[in-house]
Amino acid sequence: MSFTLVVLYALIGLAGATAIWLLHRYGQERRYRRQPYVAPAARAGAAAPTPAEAPAYSIALVGDLGAVATNGRDPVMNLLQDWQQQTGSAGTVVILGDNIYPTGLPAPTHPGRADAEHRLNAQLDALRTFKGQVVFLSGNHDWNKGRRDGYEYVLRQEAYVRDHLPTAHYLPPRGCPGPVTLQLPNNILLVVLNTQWWVQHGTRPLGNAYGCTAATSREPFEQLRQVLAANQHQRIVVAGHHPLYSNAMHGGQFTTKQHVFPLLAVNKKAYLPLPIIGSLFPAYRRVVGAAEDMAHPRYRAMRRRLLRVLRDFPNIVYAAGHDHNLQYFQRRGGHYLVSGSGSKTAFVQKGGKATFTHEHKGFFVLEFYANGEAWLRTLEPGNATGSTRTAEPFRHCLYTAAANEATAPTPAAASAHAGSAG
Repeated sequence: MSFTLVVLYALIGLAGATAIWLLHRYGQERRYRRQPYVAPAARAGAAAPTPAEAPAYSIALVGDLGAVATNGRDPVMNLLQDWQQQTGSAGTVVILGDNIYPTGLPAPTHPGRADAEHRLNAQLDALRTFKGQVVFLSGNHDWNKGRRDGYEYVLRQEAYVRDHLPTAHYLPPRGCPGPVTLQLPNNILLVVLNTQWWVQHGTRPLGNAYGCTAATSREPFEQLRQVLAANQHQRIVVAGHHPLYSNAMHGGQFTTKQHVFPLLAVNKKAYLPLPIIGSLFPAYRRVVGAAEDMAHPRYRAMRRRLLRVLRDFPNIVYAAGHDHNLQYFQRRGGHYLVSGSGSKTAFVQKGGKATFTHEHKGFFVLEFYANGEAWLRTLEPGNATGSTRTAEPFRHCLYTAAANEATAPTPAAASAHAGSAG
């Protein structure tokens, strides 16, 4: 048999094996996509009732609101307003970044400025009457998708939020990396990081000249460790835009369609089939990574350093957005959330290290009870306007008073080196 025939048969075999794998994968996706996934070990707990009394304090974690409807009929914003009315002053709303698609808040003369203002105003108007606290973070889209002039964009957005909703916090301020702390009632401490700082191109503010507490790229992690060590007597939530665990696109997970039609990433109408070759794009995103992927060297370094700190402090909750779905991971004593489906949804792979995943619009809520328990709740709109809720697909007791007290040392004052918002 000639060498040419051997190569030909090998290529035919490879094409056949690839086709079988793609068909099998596609069949699996059709069965579970957009269905909530709960890991077997967590299914019994997910059906357990929350404490009978009302929570002492709650935090709504809402990410990637940048494409909200501006006609007052947005399902997530209406659901959030319903939550605000029920919670009142005993709650905080944390907006986890990517507040304006596609590129944040451009200059006043830019042709896209009016649309950008409408998107942001829809959020500010929904939050205006809330009696609790409001915290805005920035994401990669708020920094002009990470381009070199992104610093100007985030400063404009921060100023706009402060001018139009003066009671809100925009953290960390001035585009600094953080960490910044916000003391909440009931012994709850919110710690905010600007994770975009580590993956941003162009100007990245640092040091006293910019009003930042950190002078080097490593110092924020040292300051974070000091804050967490000094406040182990408190219930701590750390918030940043970028997730540390993800079963979705930024974690290297793609649909079968994206393997076969890779040009859809550039143009949503580019249905040009490129099997085998098309799989090179997801492989690149998984191994090398675009700037906003977990595999990218800058993101990978930030994630490694941040996890190195967080893993030393059990029962820390880390909340992020970025991927457009809902995900929960319980890893090495910590709780890691992805709450990025505020205005868009995207594919998320079930299983793996995840305890819960769902490709659905909505957001997570943390509920803290007087008995020391902390619960994770999942709120999802049940119709196109958010006037109803779906049956709660997942809830979970993150920790009890006994579990938290077992790891807490004698109370100490917070580090003076980290910034404070209050």
